[in-house]
Amino acid sequence: MHGYARPETVVETSWIDDHGHEANVRLVEVDVDKFSYDEGHLQGAVGWDWEKDLCDTHERNILSKASFETLMRRSGITRDATIVLYGDNNNWFAAWAFWQLKIYGHADVRLLNGGRKKWLAEGRVLTTDPAAVTPSIYDACDPDLSIRSLLTPLMAEVAAKRISLVDVRSAAEFTGEILSPPGLPETCQRGGHVPGASSVPWGLVCKEDGTFKSGEDLRQLYAARGITGDKPIVAYCRIGERSSHTWYVLKYLLGFADVRNYDGSWTEWGNLVAAPIEK
Repeated sequence: MHGYARPETVVETSWIDDHGHEANVRLVEVDVDKFSYDEGHLQGAVGWDWEKDLCDTHERNILSKASFETLMRRSGITRDATIVLYGDNNNWFAAWAFWQLKIYGHADVRLLNGGRKKWLAEGRVLTTDPAAVTPSIYDACDPDLSIRSLLTPLMAEVAAKRISLVDVRSAAEFTGEILSPPGLPETCQRGGHVPGASSVPWGLVCKEDGTFKSGEDLRQLYAARGITGDKPIVAYCRIGERSSHTWYVLKYLLGFADVRNYDGSWTEWGNLVAAPIEK
């Protein structure tokens, strides 16, 4: 599909018509706007609140293994289920959920191409009926941290220039003109970007209808900014959700081998004492 390295990880809206009702398929909606799911969602989809269900707010961390297992069990998801994620903002937080599912070893995870935006644009049916869920048994793998960047090793890699950094925030955030997108509260003490980072705003990978651009267009987009896969790639944003979206594109659509998400992102780096920045 469209020249992607892993085309099986993205499905079209028509795929939902053909397979969304199957017993082994679980649809999951994850939105920035937490009211969207209750206003109407795909038939059979469960809704995850990105802040309550996908974060450990006490530690400012991703879910623990035990909390992840609890989420899967109450969502009626088994280890062999096909999970199709979708949401608003062209799948920002759906990609965040995809990343965490891969950290804990779920094999078959997919994104709905275009997410909620394309579904609505096509006039497809939404429902307010709650999904019928039978709690499942789910034992997760130990976390795979090869797809996550943590601060201390990242700082060493930045200093040694061993990685390609992709800043997926807006141009105004990258230059330090603003500290965070309008209306979003998590902020930082300083504006700017991590030294050596390339600016590739996350939205550039999508077309007007919210679907992903072709593999060839994506390769050209990143190559023009020096992102070719010759070094390990680390994506970051403000709190990790937009960079999860870029992580997915680089790893699954373009097939780069070593891609990581720095979910500490600018709210961590921009608040650090003695951490270098550029503007």
